[in-house]
Amino acid sequence: MTFKSILDEIENNLNKILSDLSISDVNFSVEPAKPGFGDVSSNISYLLAKQLKKSPKDIAEMLSEKYSDCANTLVLKSEAHPSGYLNFFANWEKLSQLILSESYLDTCGDVDIGNGSTIVVEHTSVNPNKALHIGHIRNIIIGDTVSRILQKANYKVNVLNYIDDSGLQVADIIVGFQHFKFNEEPPNEKKFDHYCGDDVYVKTTEKYEADPSLEEIRKNVLKELEDGESETAKFADKITRRVLAGQLETCWTLGVTYDCLNFESQIIRSGLWSEIFEKLKEMKLIEFEDGGKNAGCWVIRGEDKEEDKVIVRSNGTATYIAKDIPYAAWKLGLLEDPFSYEKYEKEQPCSRELWQTTLTKSNSVSKNFTGERVVTVIDSRQARLQKIITSLMGKFKSVPDAYNHLGYESVTLSSETAKTLGLETDGKQAQMSGRKGLYVSADSVYEILKEKTKEETKKRHPEFSESEIQTIAHSVSVGTLRYEMIKQDLDKIITFDLTKSLSLEGDTAPYIQYTHARASRILEKSKRTPTIDVDFALLKEKSELDLIKNIGLFNLQVRDSAKNLSPKVIARYCHDLAVSFNSFYEKSKVLDLGDDNLENSRLCLVKSFQTVLEKALGLLGITAPDRM
Repeated sequence: MTFKSILDEIENNLNKILSDLSISDVNFSVEPAKPGFGDVSSNISYLLAKQLKKSPKDIAEMLSEKYSDCANTLVLKSEAHPSGYLNFFANWEKLSQLILSESYLDTCGDVDIGNGSTIVVEHTSVNPNKALHIGHIRNIIIGDTVSRILQKANYKVNVLNYIDDSGLQVADIIVGFQHFKFNEEPPNEKKFDHYCGDDVYVKTTEKYEADPSLEEIRKNVLKELEDGESETAKFADKITRRVLAGQLETCWTLGVTYDCLNFESQIIRSGLWSEIFEKLKEMKLIEFEDGGKNAGCWVIRGEDKEEDKVIVRSNGTATYIAKDIPYAAWKLGLLEDPFSYEKYEKEQPCSRELWQTTLTKSNSVSKNFTGERVVTVIDSRQARLQKIITSLMGKFKSVPDAYNHLGYESVTLSSETAKTLGLETDGKQAQMSGRKGLYVSADSVYEILKEKTKEETKKRHPEFSESEIQTIAHSVSVGTLRYEMIKQDLDKIITFDLTKSLSLEGDTAPYIQYTHARASRILEKSKRTPTIDVDFALLKEKSELDLIKNIGLFNLQVRDSAKNLSPKVIARYCHDLAVSFNSFYEKSKVLDLGDDNLENSRLCLVKSFQTVLEKALGLLGITAPDRM
């Protein structure tokens, strides 16, 4: 059991008191207390003030008196606060035993929100015409972290990556290769995804700007891409799959894996759109426009003064949203699956099987990657489009929250970081543009972080072997990138700074990882195997109890994070847990105390912290190193 045990005990007793008073339907809260309000506090007195016609303070005093007659295991006493809150003080000997004992179990932190139901998380979805850049990383890390948290909350998670291999940006690099004769092999062993983005894409778009007549070539290539049997489409498939392979290498380096790759070109040719189009008409979710600027078009009516959205133009061609609607319906299992599946040609580094859709029936198998619910991670600029799709899917499935858009804001670079990476700035942040080649690749940021970490590790630990340094540098650089992308609210723009992100102080991944290494070092020095067979009454210092309380909050934080699709909750928890351990470390000596019983109790606490922090960091996809 965890800190939730005492919350449940208090809530049950308060409900019994209300029942004795013939009071019902009071939606009060019982929460871990802020400093000065005991260990647990409740707002129940405020909610009863109007009904009982008394002040919250008087009601709290009455409830506290009645609470003393309740059967209590984990509460020592209750107390009315002058503000009107009802506060509770824990029996820490018993609560510590519950919390620390559970922390040693494999199931520590598990919660059951999903009840084994299936949920789809779609993220990444980057055009296969370039390398992943710093802005893409936020999408990828949010999606991967949310997937991990949902799995911890007992969902069966299907992770999808949508490959937009038939859009304009793909057409641009195909124009470059076929019409401007770019070599298919990159110079100087450059990664193919970097070559396509830095050279082919940028230089091709420059040619468009110099000669607008080339736009016709682009349109013809785009049209040929939609015909799966054309030579252009076959060539594009070869090129985009090479780019995709490079992108996936980057994702795997960052600890991100998938279950299935879905290709837009196959969705277009699968017949899903014609099927969903008829359903939209049948359910009267779209209307044919007889007159006005959208005459001859099929539209979705705008809500709240928003403009109508055209989904089929007057010439019969489908718009961008028409590709997303059938895919969204497919993810929810609302359409018969037209795909077969085959394993991706490269193995993911974690042994997780990676499948890909195919329209070819030979040598393929049947799989199911749909879900009862869907979470789609797409940046906030797509909010209008996603709102329309969410509304349509809710009507198709008759479940309002079946389809969820998880939006996020962009990533910029601090002025100093931009200069380090060779980008121009406006004095505050970098000016980035994929079309002009002014962006920072994920690979380059990772490599710079890795080199900086290697240098610092060599300075601090010249005795470490090269392989140890490489391992530490990798875990710290990946941890840094991941943590910086999820520690902020999703609706806040991130300004990424290389130097600050690597600091061993403050709200950074290295600070948290270093704290884990510090705990590991204590356990290593003790030369003992900690157990839960200790005297928990000896753990009574404030720094000890604060740490135990934070350890006990783990599953509550997982529940909160999963319910709200908020990875920041776990990031904040990791930081708070590290802060409480460092406070304990400064105030409570663990080894060489001359008191074996106290040493064993504190070693039990250190091991509990180390285990829970490792599990929490694992939900963020961050390694918890034993040495740094």
